[in-house]
Amino acid sequence: MKYFFSVMIASSLALSASAAVDKNFDYHVDRFADIEVLRYEVPEFDRLSPQQRIMIYYLSQAAQAGRDIIWDQNGKYNLQIRKLLENIYSTFSGDKNSKDYKAFEKYIKQVWFGNGIHHHYSTDKFIPEFSTEFFLQQVNLLPDSELPLNSGQTREELIEVLTPVIFDPTVLPKRVFQDGSADVIANSASNLYGEGVTQKEVEEYYNALKNPNDSTPISYGLNSRVIKENGKIKEQVYHLNGLYGPAIAKIVYWLDMAKSVAENEAQKEYITKLIDFYITGDLRLFDEYSILWAEETDGDVDFVNGFIESYGDPLGMTGSWESYVNFKNQASTKRTETIASNAQWFEDNSPVDSRFKKDKVKGVSAKVINAAMLAGDAFPSTAIGINLPNANWIRAAHGSKSVTLENITEAYDMASHGNGFNEEFVIDEPTSKLMEDYLYITDMLHTDLHECLGHASGQLLPGVDPDALKENGSALEEARADLFALYYLPDQKLIELGILDNPEAYKAEYYKYMLNGLMTQLNRIEPGKDIEEAHMRNRQLIAAWILDKGKKEKVVELIKRNGKTYVKINDYKRMRALIGELLAEIQRIKSEGDYNAGAALINKYAVKVDPELHKEVLARFATLDIPPYRGFINPVLSPVYGDNGEIIDISIVYGETYPEQMLRLSHDFKTLGY
Repeated sequence: MKYFFSVMIASSLALSASAAVDKNFDYHVDRFADIEVLRYEVPEFDRLSPQQRIMIYYLSQAAQAGRDIIWDQNGKYNLQIRKLLENIYSTFSGDKNSKDYKAFEKYIKQVWFGNGIHHHYSTDKFIPEFSTEFFLQQVNLLPDSELPLNSGQTREELIEVLTPVIFDPTVLPKRVFQDGSADVIANSASNLYGEGVTQKEVEEYYNALKNPNDSTPISYGLNSRVIKENGKIKEQVYHLNGLYGPAIAKIVYWLDMAKSVAENEAQKEYITKLIDFYITGDLRLFDEYSILWAEETDGDVDFVNGFIESYGDPLGMTGSWESYVNFKNQASTKRTETIASNAQWFEDNSPVDSRFKKDKVKGVSAKVINAAMLAGDAFPSTAIGINLPNANWIRAAHGSKSVTLENITEAYDMASHGNGFNEEFVIDEPTSKLMEDYLYITDMLHTDLHECLGHASGQLLPGVDPDALKENGSALEEARADLFALYYLPDQKLIELGILDNPEAYKAEYYKYMLNGLMTQLNRIEPGKDIEEAHMRNRQLIAAWILDKGKKEKVVELIKRNGKTYVKINDYKRMRALIGELLAEIQRIKSEGDYNAGAALINKYAVKVDPELHKEVLARFATLDIPPYRGFINPVLSPVYGDNGEIIDISIVYGETYPEQMLRLSHDFKTLGY
């Protein structure tokens, strides 16, 4: 499970967040459409040994080797379109100040950022602002050798296929369709399912495979594409000799190189198991790898590599390929280790029914990390917190590993200085001052508690299908983890543990959360659209439910001042009690697999947008010129060679531009055909 950066708020505390932060570091890289591209610094890279830096390099190569997989998962035409757009971009010799070219440049940057032709967050298809005539002219200027043709495909056939895919808003309009009133597979444009496959067929197929009495079920569908062959449903499994085999071969090669310089035997063991999984596609081996990975906590260097999160699947089953390469931030890890070591106390004292609590919380480990490479579904847009493995039974029996990406959070925060957000949206100066003083630490704590304890808390009742909540599962799970974190932020326990020094500090995060959930995240939604993305649904669900249930007591209000809407919290303690009530209900829904109750909560509170409030929020943001979305390019890791040609160290460089990095990745890590 992932936790994403949610709202842009200027916080002066960021300057003291880490002594390693270079205040002169240039975070800003590019800006286009609704997106800003940043770069992140990798503090303490120099403190690692040469062997550790070399391991990070090998793991980073394994990370980039899977890039084509996520592009293909996101849409079956994406790799062809990427190659075609890049060849036009690289060879264009016309007027680069023309309206069509400027629009083309914007479009290719959007496509790079989305790992395909759909927006990374809304999953709506990008609609080009350049003309079809301009596009056709540029395609026809390319020689046949520069066209991404399938075997036997002609130039004319390529144009006939791709032109409506790119330009027609009715063709493949939504990558992930989550409206449960219609077939979510038939209406999704992702390439996780073949032509003609229906939701009913997929659910029946997997239901026939599942054993309700299996206490250690595999993650069905995690690494496969479901197709229909001769009228029958069939899985195309991702493995070395199966689907995505050429890319997986490169991943395996670099993982094997990383294993040769691993820090300890436990690392070697879990890397070996991951390689075995990639070779065979056997999900039992993936579970074995996940257990070994979760239990290894001694090494500095760590990584995620594989088919992990299922947000891109409308049924919440198939994992999108992703990778994070990182190493421990030693100073900040003390905070998360303190939280993890008290996991049982938090579980025992949560406001949920005792039937849904774990009698013994096992193996919860937590650390703060510095990201060194992001890839796949974690790039360019990335999470700020991760908790894995996702399998409920592994969490219960073996524990989980939680990480907070502190250098990513710092980059977001440092890039937001002086953006005017607080002045425009925060209700008064005392609240703004509280946020300036305490939002950074409470935001970090919210991420820690969300990942370390929230996702690791609770249990399913015996026989409950982990996929019972279907298309609503991701949003409800994120809400459960958020609520757990929010519930404990005001708790005296955090003061006792020495993590917070002010019992009022939590109010900074409470205010931000309500402001974001009720108002400011609407900046990410186009007028007339519903909320689709799981984390955004989660946040609006919580905020709107609290607003509704606390209406009589005026716990939280939306008030008007000088024609502008503001969030006003009148009773923070009562708000915490409401958070506890909703946490208890969503934990019940998950533990019992109550699809109907979960769908009712989502449909009532999480999806629809007040059009007048939405219009106001967009207008106020327009005066600030704050991008709704941000993401990152990676540093460049380069080998340093010895006299005999062997790699003896790794250097790190930050100067690459956004187009330079994207074109380099496409050139160096092209592994799949079209």
